[in-house]
Amino acid sequence: MPNPNEDPRYDTKGAATYIGCSPRTLEKRRQMGGGPIYLKVGRSVVYLRSDLDRYLEQCRRTSTSDLGS
Repeated sequence: MPNPNEDPRYDTKGAATYIGCSPRTLEKRRQMGGGPIYLKVGRSVVYLRSDLDRYLEQCRRTSTSDLGS
């Protein structure tokens, strides 16, 4: 795992662009669960690229009936 100080960081808009969804989708997933891990720094929300990559890896499927692991 990369050093968190060296891992690129994204705000909500940047993270949404990186994973291919809207910022509003990430906001909803923060409330309801099921989204990528994030950091809360004061009032700011920050996503580490390694956490976004891990989230995308967990979203991989081989078919529409694949529920994932």
